[in-house]
Amino acid sequence: MDLQKHVQQPDTAPRPDELRASDADRDRIADLLREALAEGRLTADEHAERVEGVLSAKTVGELEVFVRDLPAALRRRAAPVSAPSRPTVGAIPVDPDDNVVAVFSAASRKGRWRTGRRIHAYAIFGSVELDLSEALFDHQQVVIKAFAVFGSVEVRVPENVSLRGMGGGVLGNFETDTLDATDPDAPVVYVDGWAVLGSVEARARRGKIVADILDKVQRKVDRSMRRHLGH
Repeated sequence: MDLQKHVQQPDTAPRPDELRASDADRDRIADLLREALAEGRLTADEHAERVEGVLSAKTVGELEVFVRDLPAALRRRAAPVSAPSRPTVGAIPVDPDDNVVAVFSAASRKGRWRTGRRIHAYAIFGSVELDLSEALFDHQQVVIKAFAVFGSVEVRVPENVSLRGMGGGVLGNFETDTLDATDPDAPVVYVDGWAVLGSVEARARRGKIVADILDKVQRKVDRSMRRHLGH
């Protein structure tokens, strides 16, 4: 009787950097290059040359080459920390610290402002913008309760915090781009609520980071170094 020989195939699963790049991957790298140009890290010629390379790149690894000498690459190397899907019980008060209301109008919070632990946003035939990209986080967990009725609520966060969505839509759009911070002590922003014939959108603002998080990390490094040196 003939025996069929089964030859074990080697593991040919591609490494992450060998995966085919998507349009979203190219857009992300192009955004980082545009920010580097605005910050003066790249000349106009360098920017143009790298963007051309991004457009022709085939894999994720080829894309990363164009930003590996930029600060954004250092922030991306650390392993992300998965934040819980919901805030800690008892960490968030029932009453809001801040109410942002737009009825047939527009309202916003932006620039250098303190977020508090709970923010309520109401957009009724209007629009609300909550830009936390330069905000001061006094608490590790922040809940934004957004209600958009024939209106829109737009939430923007810095890219070194975690972002979670808990809401939904009723004939509307409730969209949250999940984000994981690399620092376990980074704030977590939870966006909850409803979009009724309206829209709620939450995502990171690329290139914006919470500076005090970096200061805290540096202080940890300094303390560790002092203990190591015996001071």
